[in-house]
Amino acid sequence: MHARKLGSSGLEVSAIGLGCMGLSFGYGPATDRHEAITLIRAAYERGVTFFDTAEAYGPYINEAVVGEALAPVREHVVIATKFGFTGGEVQRGLDSRPENIRKVAEASLKRLKTDVIDLFYQHRVDPNVPIEDVAGTVKALITEGKVKFFGLSEAGVQTIRRAHAVQPVSADTRFASDDFRNIVPRFAAEARKANQTVVELLGRIAAQKQATPAQVALVR
Repeated sequence: MHARKLGSSGLEVSAIGLGCMGLSFGYGPATDRHEAITLIRAAYERGVTFFDTAEAYGPYINEAVVGEALAPVREHVVIATKFGFTGGEVQRGLDSRPENIRKVAEASLKRLKTDVIDLFYQHRVDPNVPIEDVAGTVKALITEGKVKFFGLSEAGVQTIRRAHAVQPVSADTRFASDDFRNIVPRFAAEARKANQTVVELLGRIAAQKQATPAQVALVR
């Protein structure tokens, strides 16, 4: 398995990571816990060292499964998790207040069975909280040794720059310079952000129908 570095931070991960969301959120019924743990460990045995989760996936269940699965190899993997929703529930709206970020960090550490979060993302930009306050809170968590690196999800260029000025951002959603999607309009940052609303709606409908978003999208 090839390794890649995220940004200029020095954080190194496997070229292929495992997004664990679908094991408990968004794609129909949750996977049996034993089967989910077996899958995660199988991914590690095949060279995957980067695992992505969030308090909102479940909520909470996904982090607990990931934590249990990776506990035996914790020092050999990179775990990314996220904050930013009220009570970890997407439907309740955004909450990136400093006090909530700290609350999520403490709870995530326990569920992940670890003493440090490798990569801590803001799940969605909260318009009610200055990004400088968000970055400053994560910076404090890094200083305290509870977090290693800071990431942003679905943030615009100016937001990333403002956050980066306070605390270097290790993970941004960017295509490589030679990736053809850079010149395709539907993959522009604004288009992807707008389309995410539809994706999330499909996910909710799929969960209600016990189907996958792809299946719902194909139904006329």
